[in-house]
Amino acid sequence: MNAIDATTVTGAAGEHLVMSRLLSRGYIAALAPQGVPNFDIVVTSLEGTQLCAFQVKTRWAKGSDGGWHMRQKHEELQNPNIFYCFVDLGKEPSSAPTVHVVPSQIVAKVIRESHQTWLANPGARGQSRNDSAVRRLLPDYEKLMGPETPYKKDWLEPYRENWDQIASITRPAQKAEEQP
Repeated sequence: MNAIDATTVTGAAGEHLVMSRLLSRGYIAALAPQGVPNFDIVVTSLEGTQLCAFQVKTRWAKGSDGGWHMRQKHEELQNPNIFYCFVDLGKEPSSAPTVHVVPSQIVAKVIRESHQTWLANPGARGQSRNDSAVRRLLPDYEKLMGPETPYKKDWLEPYRENWDQIASITRPAQKAEEQP
């Protein structure tokens, strides 16, 4: 399998894993058409009146920083109805994958702050860094941002398999007379 095929297959694996997680929890979910710029999956309430969407980022736990590839546009995507699913497929195909469900506002803030810190610090040889559209979402920013960062190891843990946070969007509160 060539590199393009491996990336495509990895991305599809993550999207289908997220679809499985959503459908098994009773959400109405569908893959968005290929090429939609800001999300991969659309979720709706049973009535079709409440929508949210997910952008899925998938990786194998084989890289040195344990992060996911992001772009400059992710700094600006801040919609309370859009979430990211950061899928970690593990080191081997037999590994149990994990999904971190993170609101887009949080992702935008972390990506923006970490990139500004990266730009402000000199490179390995003391050189100024050149800006680019490339960003990384990391599970631990302490090395980049220092010991005072709120994005230390395990900062993503509150988002691990946290599907409940989308219920307020896709499952409107029951009417008062329907509540026990």
